[in-house]
Amino acid sequence: MTTHEQTLALFAGIGGLLVIASLVGFVLARRARGESPGIANLNARIKAWWVMVALIAVAFVFGKTGVIVLFALASFLALREFLTLMRTRRGDHIAIAGAFFIVLPAQYVLIGIDWYGLYSIFIPVYAFLVMPIVAALRADTKNFLTRIAEVQWGLMVCVFCVSHVPALMTLDIPGYDGRQLLLIAFLVLVVQSSDVLQYVWGKLFGRHKIAPLLSPSKTVEGFVGGVLSASVLGAALWWITPFSPLHAFGIALLINLMGFFGGLVMSAIKRDLGVKDWGHMIEGHGGMLDRLDSVIFAAPIFFHVVRFWWTA
Repeated sequence: MTTHEQTLALFAGIGGLLVIASLVGFVLARRARGESPGIANLNARIKAWWVMVALIAVAFVFGKTGVIVLFALASFLALREFLTLMRTRRGDHIAIAGAFFIVLPAQYVLIGIDWYGLYSIFIPVYAFLVMPIVAALRADTKNFLTRIAEVQWGLMVCVFCVSHVPALMTLDIPGYDGRQLLLIAFLVLVVQSSDVLQYVWGKLFGRHKIAPLLSPSKTVEGFVGGVLSASVLGAALWWITPFSPLHAFGIALLINLMGFFGGLVMSAIKRDLGVKDWGHMIEGHGGMLDRLDSVIFAAPIFFHVVRFWWTA
């Protein structure tokens, strides 16, 4: 099966699942005979998934450039959500402008030209050193350490970590030339499915809270059922990867665990800030960061595992 045929088969399968989910949501809404918050939330999530899958499909049509532009835009929106909620001051404005209009585009340009030696350290070394210098020159010392750390953390999670998704296209994997887009599909599909399946398992069988102070809706049963189910899905998708079924299961398990802990970390930040969602851009899903929180922690781990074990 060619790369084009594999991609079409994958998106056809996703489309089929979304059609089934939409029909189920429609039937449940008709049977509810009135407002049901749970069903309304489910249908909102399904609609949002249609939009997200459509955007990824369009990006895939344009290849490497389309994917880089899509995730650069996602990073921009996520960083905007993050910094909007932070306690910044006038003295931080130049550093923040540099984060949006210099550091962010430079990171994605470096990925576009496949300069691994620089894009792998550009933000955590050079940007992290320059930004506090720029802020210090403004001579505003009130809560200086907290303010600059918040901007640096925003760059780390919203730009550096997210940029590892399109960076998968730069990997030189023997016998896998021209198919790197499918690695992105594997990562996003497995990690996002884990989120959905944890929600489903939690609703069906959830009894014991796993982190009630951080995320009250997450349960031990939902965590175990969702992570294992999504890992089995990863094993079933081995045919679009350079992995064996066993390797695909193990890697899926790893990124699902990282995705779960990423969600907890980002929830802890939201609780500290006193907000429920990062934003309201996506109906039924909150903001961009609410959708990317699990991918943020999974993407760099997935990238480096594949780069270390499967590249030439």
